[in-house]
Amino acid sequence: MASNISRRHLLATLPAGLALAHLPGVAGALTVGEARALVDRVVDEVNGVINSGKSESAMLRSFEAIFVRYADVRYIAQSALGPAGRRASKAQMAAYIKAFQGYMARKYGRRFREFIGGRIEVSDARPLKSFYEVRSVAHLRGQAPFRVDWHVFDKSGRDLFFNIIIEGVNMLAAERTEIGAMLDRRKGDIGALTADLTRAG
Repeated sequence: MASNISRRHLLATLPAGLALAHLPGVAGALTVGEARALVDRVVDEVNGVINSGKSESAMLRSFEAIFVRYADVRYIAQSALGPAGRRASKAQMAAYIKAFQGYMARKYGRRFREFIGGRIEVSDARPLKSFYEVRSVAHLRGQAPFRVDWHVFDKSGRDLFFNIIIEGVNMLAAERTEIGAMLDRRKGDIGALTADLTRAG
């Protein structure tokens, strides 16, 4: 199936102009080479899925498995929820994180699914203040190549990515805005947010 995705369509779910939030310091054990190796593995698996010929539902399950394996899901979910998470019980947070995991896999899995016939290639890596940035380039049929940057740290004790930047547009900040708006529409009810995330994406 040929992809007719445009960069504008890819970015439609990510509001522009959002900066990366301040991050705490991370453990010093992670190296540039390890950060790049992590993203190499992610990209290899994503490329494998998008060109596997699987059905959409099977591809989305595969993307969720990749997200769980290589992303700091708890950090991303808690960052997106923001201060509201402090009033949630452990059970509420566990349910929310599980729902958020599926929501992210479906939402961004469908974006990656539109890469069918294309590929992502890792090009470079460098240390930043408290994490590592790994640069990659997305090549889609009929489109000019564009950058996809991955932010990697080992804050949880494992090498994981916690953010993706697509042509300068920040996934982590975008989801913080989106989840915050969803929570506001539900008058701060985390349970209602969790139920809706289970169906969303």
